Amino acid sequence: MDAVSIREFSFPQDYPAVYALWSAAGPGIQLRRSDEPEEIAKKLTRDPDLFLVAEKNGHIVGAVLGGFDGRRGLVYHLAVDPACRQEGIGSRLMDELEARLRAKGCIRCYLLVTIDNRAAMQFYERRGWKRMETVYTYGKDL
Repeated sequence: MDAVSIREFSFPQDYPAVYALWSAAGPGIQLRRSDEPEEIAKKLTRDPDLFLVAEKNGHIVGAVLGGFDGRRGLVYHLAVDPACRQEGIGSRLMDELEARLRAKGCIRCYLLVTIDNRAAMQFYERRGWKRMETVYTYGKDL
């Protein structure tokens, strides 16, 4: 098996490869205006150390975007190249992101999974995440 390394996302160099990865990830990732280069650049001014990529043979094969508002953590857009799934890359990305969030003092973290993405639900549940039955998610474009 080829070695996989985890590192911080580098903007703008990594953006095209990560956007392509997100686009090919399947129905679980819904790309929106917040995923455009200008918005990613804004995000990186806050906590660039929480945007991670996995590299294999010089190619980005995984990515996860995390956030921390000083109180709660958020996980966005975990994706692994379909050809590299079941190699532990998603788990390694999540392990590193969770460690970095803990180091910032984060004691609770949230993520969203689309209702049709059963594989993601199972992945997160195996990692100890619990589905919250007591809240509804609301969204509004500003």
